[in-house]
Amino acid sequence: MWQWHKNISAEKEAEWQEKVGNHPGAVISGGFHAGRLSVDVYTETQEEALALYACFGGQVEELHTTDWVAATAPENTAPLMIRDRIVISASSNPQVLQELQKKYPARIILCFPAERAFGTGNHATTATCLRMLCDYVRTLKTPWTLTDVGCGTGVLALAGLRLGARSALSFDFDPVAVEVAARNIERNGGAEGLDLFQADVFEWAPRADQKADVVLANLFSTVLQKAFPRLITAMKRDGILIVSGILNSQAEETLQAAEAAGLRRVKVVSRGKWTTAQLTLA
Repeated sequence: MWQWHKNISAEKEAEWQEKVGNHPGAVISGGFHAGRLSVDVYTETQEEALALYACFGGQVEELHTTDWVAATAPENTAPLMIRDRIVISASSNPQVLQELQKKYPARIILCFPAERAFGTGNHATTATCLRMLCDYVRTLKTPWTLTDVGCGTGVLALAGLRLGARSALSFDFDPVAVEVAARNIERNGGAEGLDLFQADVFEWAPRADQKADVVLANLFSTVLQKAFPRLITAMKRDGILIVSGILNSQAEETLQAAEAAGLRRVKVVSRGKWTTAQLTLA
């Protein structure tokens, strides 16, 4: 895999969305300095990256994608504790998992080794989504359903099922993410009520009977801002939407876009440089 990179001023974000936003590997995020943004496009071939360089300058670098996630979440990483409900281990060693279950008999033990997909649970956005999900489902008195948009490794959907969801839909634009999620579902088991598939949030349209009590969308803020009208169609009238993947610097504009689409803020949490929000229909 190859990466094309360029730093831009924040005021030119819309211009660069027009230039590279349609590329499936494009990411525009907050830079290290106020008023600056980072534009990155991940490509399968060097030729694609060099074509971007020829058009826009910047930098091109080869990435070794087979083990970069593993480097950030090694097997010996301490298990992630989510409230008093869930323990997520990066180890797939049966003995390690048995020891965790013995140590935490009342908790749900999940195994999510680092692979080529986002969302092992250790990232602030995923962990905060999980905490918010745990807190919310404690209040539910009737059977509930879940939809996970941009599933990554599948951790949010599987956690939801283990927390009591009657059924769950889970999909991602990236076929690699769907493959990884399928492996994780098989590895952990207990997901008979899960419908996992590949889809684009801007093209997917839920049926009337697929509207969910809880919708999760851990996506980039620039995607969320455009996707709110579509996400609303996935919600029941009294349901909630949990969104994350939002840089603090982009939180207010993203929440304003949510409100413009017909949503209301219920809870907003910042962790590190990331913001997670719980929303409901206004």
